[in-house]
Amino acid sequence: MKRLSHLWQRLKYRVTEPVKEARFRRSITHIHGPQVLDVAPDDVVLLAPVQNGSYYLDTFFAHYRAMGVKHFVFLDNGSTDDTLDRIRAEPGTVIDHCPLPLGAYEHMMRGYLAQTYGQNRWCLYVDMDEILDFEGRERHGIQALTRYMAAQGHTAMMAQMLEMFPKAPLAEVADLAFDRVQEEFSYYDISTLTRYGYHAPDNPLADLLIENEVTNPDIPFCFGGVRGKVFGEDCCLTKHPLIFNGPGVTPAPHPHLSKGVRCSDLTVVLKHYKFANDPRGRDAASLQGGVLGHGEDEKRASRMGADPALTLFSLDARPWNRVALLRRAGFLQGSAAYDRFVEEGAP
Repeated sequence: MKRLSHLWQRLKYRVTEPVKEARFRRSITHIHGPQVLDVAPDDVVLLAPVQNGSYYLDTFFAHYRAMGVKHFVFLDNGSTDDTLDRIRAEPGTVIDHCPLPLGAYEHMMRGYLAQTYGQNRWCLYVDMDEILDFEGRERHGIQALTRYMAAQGHTAMMAQMLEMFPKAPLAEVADLAFDRVQEEFSYYDISTLTRYGYHAPDNPLADLLIENEVTNPDIPFCFGGVRGKVFGEDCCLTKHPLIFNGPGVTPAPHPHLSKGVRCSDLTVVLKHYKFANDPRGRDAASLQGGVLGHGEDEKRASRMGADPALTLFSLDARPWNRVALLRRAGFLQGSAAYDRFVEEGAP
């Protein structure tokens, strides 16, 4: 019976997906910036979905520009604040618009961005509440990764998401500005991760990873973490945020991964600020609008609504210091070859 159900789902997908794809293509509108980008070989095109992201923009642009990103491509999903005007005012930006629901079309939105603006280029997928960090960032910027990966023949960099939170109850910092959040949300908790081997049959995403190659078999796919501990979410914490979208690569058929890639031998961190910017209000809004197709928002909204004093802080929390300490803790995997590359100046 399970096999028949699986076959039915595959048949249904083959029938409905082309119809959805056609509807998606008709829905896209280009509203700002060049339609063809002039990108240097080791430059990165940042790709980000956005909806009412004004809260994040100052910190977002400052952080990614400081690491050498020059091209920012956004797919707007119906912003009603000043997000679009603020992005238009920034150099090196592109905005396309899609009004369709994110929950049903997210994979098409992410794939479209890479196939339209990132063909045969380095693409960095990040959400507005994600801050990428890695060893060598301050000295060499994002090119420390792209040049190393190109030299090694790697086409994807894996990242582990690190949920950042404050010591205070979440309700007390719900309205904190995002630059202040970078200071106050200085703790993380990696005490309750669930780890799977990349190609392990019990990895929940195993079917989507079959076409990928790993150069370091010790890099796990992680789930749960502090969100699993507090809210019971079985959320995936591992991503392929940086890819080279070359021949044979399928970019972002799932929000966390791409297919047909050769994964690098180290991992980087995505500091995730899920609990900034009034998380209870945002989760309630996404539930009302049907924005996402999973039950994570409902679990969080229910728990935060029932406990106004809820905090993610506990005796398991650790203060953020630097990326190297995450390697020592086993959360990130390092690479001696990359370390040598950085020490030599990331030529």
